[in-house]
Amino acid sequence: MRTLETLCGGEWVTTGEWIDVHDPADVRAPIARIPALGAKDVTRAYDHAERGFARWKRTSPFERSRILTEAAALIRARLDEIAADVTAENGKTLAEARGETGKAADFLDYYAGLARQGYGTLLHDARPDTRTHTQREPIGVILVISPWNDPLITPARKLAPLLAAGNAAVFKPATDTPLSGLHFARALHDAGLPDGVLNVVTGRTSEIEQALLDDPRIAGITFTGSNSVGNRIRRRLADRNVRFQGELGGKNASAVLADADLPAAAKAVTAAAFGQAGQRCTATSRVVVERPVYEEFTRLLVAEVEALTTGPGSDPATTLCPLSSPRQRDMVLADLARAVEQGATVLTGGSADTEGQRAHGCYVRPTVLADVSPESAIWREEVFGPVLAVRAVDDFAAAVEAVNDSAFGLAAAVFTRDLGRAYRFVDEAECGQVAVNTTTTGWDVHLPFGGFRDSGTAYKEQGEEVLRFSTRVKTVAVHFGG
Repeated sequence: MRTLETLCGGEWVTTGEWIDVHDPADVRAPIARIPALGAKDVTRAYDHAERGFARWKRTSPFERSRILTEAAALIRARLDEIAADVTAENGKTLAEARGETGKAADFLDYYAGLARQGYGTLLHDARPDTRTHTQREPIGVILVISPWNDPLITPARKLAPLLAAGNAAVFKPATDTPLSGLHFARALHDAGLPDGVLNVVTGRTSEIEQALLDDPRIAGITFTGSNSVGNRIRRRLADRNVRFQGELGGKNASAVLADADLPAAAKAVTAAAFGQAGQRCTATSRVVVERPVYEEFTRLLVAEVEALTTGPGSDPATTLCPLSSPRQRDMVLADLARAVEQGATVLTGGSADTEGQRAHGCYVRPTVLADVSPESAIWREEVFGPVLAVRAVDDFAAAVEAVNDSAFGLAAAVFTRDLGRAYRFVDEAECGQVAVNTTTTGWDVHLPFGGFRDSGTAYKEQGEEVLRFSTRVKTVAVHFGG
């Protein structure tokens, strides 16, 4: 078992208190341990961040860009080592982990480029002999709270733009999956990031929550996770001038129309629903199918799902990984039991998988459910596991209505050969991300990302849009006449 340190004030530190990290493929013994920081350590992290910000905001954007570019190169050079740890702590397949590691480097490269670009706009002024412009400035110290399901790419998505803009960060990785975030921090540290600009707080949230969330130096909080936690943070900030960016839940739907390429749709829906064992915020968890092709599509879908190979993420043959923890496995199994109680029919899967080498892991068989009522919990609530519910609908209008009948609005897809209906779906789907004839997952670094309704706040992630969260606008008028 490895013992790791965490980064605070430019130094790698420990505390003498530890948290064990487990591999969800076999939870019998820990694979690593990390420092369990206390409230005083968190306050020191903010002390370092305050000093780091004072230096970093004055650092040339070209120097910021150089550091982010070098960090990206270090991540690519260490790709095998980092991907192995992503798989070990989270469970996802090596192919998924390698893709995540490469994408983390892409985020650094993309925002390194943006750091070198213009940062304001020249505006006309009604006053004579006056030139007016706006300029964007960093907002200060930002708290980054990342989830366990994408332990490397989510920190990269959040940290790269805020660092490029000149902010400092206190970063809290998920307690179950901290190794990936520590790799990201090490790459930035080794690339020359000044002391205190990035500080990593590893610890039990229940013990450090007050110090983490209530420090008066926080200018913004960016959080990815559940609605219950996100809303609790939002309420906690209600009377403070602190920005909040939340990427929250989803109950993403795909609509398969009667004219669709059904085999292609079945493959795409399977990939979107069961990649990372369904533990993606953009995973497809609901499918509505026009009634004339419902039976044929369902047959093709079940065949695709039953062809998945369940196993450890470290096994190259695995196409369906374990869930990330015993807690998550048990929650998914409870959701499945409730779905059956509420009338759902299990077409395939529906239970834990404890065969052979999977006996000591967090495995749930990939599951397809039919006869699902639109009022049932499995249709309306986020499960975050390898579970897909399928319903028949009468026509296009009913398909759109079913997709939109949700408290969430993150991602949706439609499968059709009719370009007119495709664009109608794009216009009518109440989601932040809409796909046509492809998966609900897989949005690239330069594409604005975020949901509507209960899926998130108004601040988008990715692309240039994210800079609206981590920068403020100053308007400057210069009179040059006599």
